[in-house]
Amino acid sequence: MGVEVGAQSARSRALAVLRIRSRALAVALLPAAVAVVLLAGGSTGHITGPGWDTTRWIVTVLAVLVLLAAVGIALVVARARPAMSPTVAIAEESAPDLYRMVRDLADRLDVPAPSAIALTPDCDSWLEDRTHLAHGRPPPGDRDETEGLRGVRGLSARPRRAPSAPVLVIGSPFLWWMRVGELRAVLAPVVAGTGPSAHPDIAAARRFVRGLDAAVAVTSAPTRGPLIRTVLGGVGWVTRLLLRSCRGHAAEMERGVAAAAAERAQAVDYGLRIVAQEQVGLAYAGWDRLLTRVALPAWRMGRWPSRLDAGVVAALTELSRRDRLAEGFTSRLGERPACDLLEEPGTVDEAASLLAARLFHGGPAEPGPDWAPVDWLEYPDEVVDRKWRADAARLHRVLDALGVRHSTDPAAPGSGGPTLARVMDHLMASPDDDRHVRGPDSDSDAGALATNRGGAYEEMGIGLDEDDAELVLGNERTAALAAGLSAELAREEAAAPDLASASAGGAEPGPDRALWDDGLLPLFPLQPPRSGRELLADHVTAMVCCAAMDTAGAAPGLDWLDGPSLLVDGVRAADLAPRVLTLVESGDPTPLRDWLRHLGVRPEKPVRLV
Repeated sequence: MGVEVGAQSARSRALAVLRIRSRALAVALLPAAVAVVLLAGGSTGHITGPGWDTTRWIVTVLAVLVLLAAVGIALVVARARPAMSPTVAIAEESAPDLYRMVRDLADRLDVPAPSAIALTPDCDSWLEDRTHLAHGRPPPGDRDETEGLRGVRGLSARPRRAPSAPVLVIGSPFLWWMRVGELRAVLAPVVAGTGPSAHPDIAAARRFVRGLDAAVAVTSAPTRGPLIRTVLGGVGWVTRLLLRSCRGHAAEMERGVAAAAAERAQAVDYGLRIVAQEQVGLAYAGWDRLLTRVALPAWRMGRWPSRLDAGVVAALTELSRRDRLAEGFTSRLGERPACDLLEEPGTVDEAASLLAARLFHGGPAEPGPDWAPVDWLEYPDEVVDRKWRADAARLHRVLDALGVRHSTDPAAPGSGGPTLARVMDHLMASPDDDRHVRGPDSDSDAGALATNRGGAYEEMGIGLDEDDAELVLGNERTAALAAGLSAELAREEAAAPDLASASAGGAEPGPDRALWDDGLLPLFPLQPPRSGRELLADHVTAMVCCAAMDTAGAAPGLDWLDGPSLLVDGVRAADLAPRVLTLVESGDPTPLRDWLRHLGVRPEKPVRLV
């Protein structure tokens, strides 16, 4: 009963969308109908006279112009390429068991099977309509998501013909973390959506709305000539008006489709689906943590982890070990994982990992000398060690630019070299800094002092953000160093080659370009830009880790939940961050010095930089 109610609601809303399309067509044909009446009346002698002749010509010309405009708008809507999600296409020969499971699920739900299966590097699954003719051929300058891995069986290319049914898009982390039964239970309501999608009215309404949306994107694209801009501006106004009129009905239609699909899926693995939904939330948490803490540092170093989905399993296993709320999840690992439904899971994981780097970081579409894959076993040496030493080198370059001198004792081991002692001495709060904070000066004098110092930094080409400005009154040198690091990092990013654009081959995007072309990447930035204070803390931490590795035998490591970590005697040093923050924010080096003394780290000795 619930299935029929949801389907009926979706069909009624689809008819409302189609009525809007019919009204738009009627408005376009109305001047032509009036012109036909006037012309017929004139030829038969029923509508004659000088006034009618003038009216007849005016209406006829207006009808021709309206018809031409309507034809042009219809062509733009029909030819505009609807947005298509970036995915990794999975051919049936590369995953016969997965296709068999999905078809069996469709048979149990009594709905049409999806036409194809694709993976997305995200924790979500949906049906995507790719029946538009433009989806059967790549747009100018576009490339397949797996072009860099084209020689692998099952990842050859996108289809040349548009599929006749929706494509099932599955989140790749689900395949590695979920068991086969859990994946089937999670996909049941998604696959059930192919039933309403096959209804002619719903399919026609969706095509109309997607065409309008694609036409709006075409008219919003930058063009060259003023005439084309004017014409596309008029087309855009009409399509936006129609899209606004359809929006409410389309949203209600999709809600009805979802309700009907969910109700139909109730009879399939209902009890298991409740358990599987818990795994969806857990997979999302692990995937987000893996991307932001582990993958992002590697991407910034020009390396991309080639087994992100396998890393999700390691991250969630570590979470289950630490968190008592996750106890019992590791017992699932004895069951068959859903990735066993793939013939070559490692290759698929590599393709999904490359796509994730492209979407979330804006990396190139294929590997290269400056964009190389990295294995998890190589991550500590290839990413963590290089990152720390690069940050330490940047920190000392900024200190040199600020004129910070090295050790004044010529007999000191690190005299003239890059030492941790140089950094700590510079960040220590001096008596003068303490007097500026706690002295008898009024608030207005303190504010004037901060303003004068900020102006001095601007003269040096160093900008201060809000976090850096808060440090000025506490420690002027700390604020200058934080702002200097921000400026240095911005210069390095500006000087770096645009690898993503270079990988596009210089092809000009056409009017039906893909939604996710190189100019729009990354589509989903993982983190906002770091403040100067965060950059300073990261760089000081990197310098401490370099000193620990070079003088106390520590080693770089990988923590699946927190990313780069320092290993001391094989154990992660988890108490370093608060001691660094104490030095950075208050200028107190005592906690950090005690920590260094306990581990035997010698801050006066120079470290090896990149």
